[in-house]
Amino acid sequence: MGGMQVLEWASRHPERIRSAIPLATTARSSPMLIAFSEVGRQAIYADPNWQDGNYYANGRRPDAGLAIARMVGHITYLSDQSMHAKFGRRLQNREKFGYEFSTEFEVESYLKYKGLSFTQRFDANSYLYVTKALDYFDLSTPAGLVAAFAHSQQIKFLVVSFTSDWLYPTYHSKELIAALTAVGADVTYLDIESSWGHDAFLLEVDTMTRLLGSFVNRVAREAGL
Repeated sequence: MGGMQVLEWASRHPERIRSAIPLATTARSSPMLIAFSEVGRQAIYADPNWQDGNYYANGRRPDAGLAIARMVGHITYLSDQSMHAKFGRRLQNREKFGYEFSTEFEVESYLKYKGLSFTQRFDANSYLYVTKALDYFDLSTPAGLVAAFAHSQQIKFLVVSFTSDWLYPTYHSKELIAALTAVGADVTYLDIESSWGHDAFLLEVDTMTRLLGSFVNRVAREAGL
């Protein structure tokens, strides 16, 4: 959502922005992103404690549904490569299959941990509204994506995507680049080779430090700061 906010500000308030760095983001939510969001929402709706969102008074929160929603969402941040590297098919605290409905693989244990910890710091209704906001986001309507940045020529953009990000694939950034280039904006673009999926923007620390540092220094230098 942070990248979407950056693009929204650059589109709606270009006079207030000198530079923008949209990382691993999109100008409009894809059908796949909407689909994963809906699976998470359905998990919350199916939790009997959700009570159509009126669960605050009784003290019983729909944590089971929220945990599943987080598990589904977290999978989209990873990649096939990163999951192989991090978990493989290793078992958790056992040496052979139990042939039972219990947590056996490390990846299962990890997702359960992520789901549970998320319920301790996030609210289910907030999750519903945030995911809906993501789904509705579309800078291309009604006049098209180029028109959305018609007044953003003076902004310097650094657009970054990651090769293994299947939540916001590279083509999303290339569509953005095409629109910004069409209006004559100053655009730098890099599609970074990474195996970390969407999480790469957090995990490729050395690469991102050098890239962002160079861009920020250039913006400051050209602005005489």
